[in-house]
Parts: sequence; structure tokens; C-alpha cells
Amino acid sequence: LEPGMRVLEVGPGNGRYTLAAARWLGEAGKLVTVDIEPKMVERVRHRAQAEGITNLDARVANVYALPFEEGSFDAVYMITVIGEIPEPVRAMREFHRVLKPSGTLAFSELIMDPDYPSAQTLIRQADQAGFRVKRQTGSFLAYTLVLEK
Repeated sequence: LEPGMRVLEVGPGNGRYTLAAARWLGEAGKLVTVDIEPKMVERVRHRAQAEGITNLDARVANVYALPFEEGSFDAVYMITVIGEIPEPVRAMREFHRVLKPSGTLAFSELIMDPDYPSAQTLIRQADQAGFRVKRQTGSFLAYTLVLEK
């Protein structure tokens, strides 16, 4: 992520990484975070307000039908979330749609997550959705996978 980008986060959880990402993007940037659970979205909104973060938009949304125009984002990321999505390739196709032509999709995964997918599984799925590997860091225990259109 770079300051000034427009970024989509999927599955913010309690907002720990969300608030840090919004700060990093700065006033010229925008972080939109989506979750299917209204309580999680409300929790992130409340935390952002309490900390004075104004470049964050938290919404309830379905990853299979995101409420954004084609090419809306510079990047889409999720941290220990993709394994919870029942149809990951379908979701990745939707991420592909909302990303700009030069956009990136990033996954960070930890082996401790009960829904942990291997990097090779995500690479195969992402290929089906029109992505290719740009960069992979970490190990089997914890990795980040950055993909491009």
C-alpha cells in the first residue's frame, strides 16, 4: 500500500489492521472495508470515529457482488479471510473486476488460522480468476501473496 491509494479491505475483523492501513494511506488515500457481518462493520466504524480516522468507509457487502464500479481500487487485500469464503474463485473474479488494470490483490495467511489455505492453493485459484503472482514472502507458517491482473 502506498499513501494516496484507494484500497479495498475484505473482512476487517476487529479493525486492528484496518485502522493502521487507513492511517498509512493518509488524507489523500481512501480505505473501504467490507464484511458480511453488520456487527463487525459497526465495530470498525466506531473505532475509526473514536480515533479520528476520516478516510475510512466501512460497509456491509457481499464479496460475490461488490457495490463498486469496475476499476475502482488500486489494491484489494485480506488477512486470514479468504479461507472463510465458500467460493474463493468467484470472489477473486469480483476482486479482479473492481481492481484497476494495474491493481494488486494481496493475501496474508497464518498457519494458526483454522481456515488456512496453502499458498499453492491460492495461486491455483487466483490463476482461474485472471491473476498472476507478483511477489510471495514468508514461509509455510505465515506468508503474504501479492498478485496482479
